[in-house]
Amino acid sequence: MDLPFSGQSIIPAAHNQKDMEKILELDVTYMVMLETHVAQLKSLIKYAQSGGKKVLLHADLVNGLKNDEYAIDFLCKEICPDGIISTRGNAIIKAKQHKMLAIQRLFMIDSSAYNKGVALIQKVQPDCIELLPGIIPSQVKKMTEKLHIPVIAGGLIETPEQINQVLANGAIAVTTSNKRLW
Repeated sequence: MDLPFSGQSIIPAAHNQKDMEKILELDVTYMVMLETHVAQLKSLIKYAQSGGKKVLLHADLVNGLKNDEYAIDFLCKEICPDGIISTRGNAIIKAKQHKMLAIQRLFMIDSSAYNKGVALIQKVQPDCIELLPGIIPSQVKKMTEKLHIPVIAGGLIETPEQINQVLANGAIAVTTSNKRLW
């Protein structure tokens, strides 16, 4: 699957409807929807899509929905986001079965998390990896070189300089809820 972010190096992430409305005013194609309630999900995604946005839904953060294979089936068939982000390998596998853009989110907190993350990525083969925290350019480079899967950096990124550093080290994009960076 060709990654669709080419040309969009910053992917804004919405925590709520107010954030989403601000993103709809931006000249970007992709956005991340972070925290939602299952009852509002379909209308929020349709609203964003009607505004020309492609929504990457963080499946782990949908309140009222258990993040398992059945939930991913429901999201892909009924809610129809443009991509799924999850920390769970089984969710990524199921999203790929639905031909959905599947982004594996990994937290790099120590060498054990790194090793487990590499093993998970090799097993699941997501379309993309979202690496957190994104402020560690050397880890972005290491993950990109080792796995040859596109990396998005996210988390704790606060300045344009940090964005430039992770992009220079191989990230294809940065996800951020920091409105000053959108």
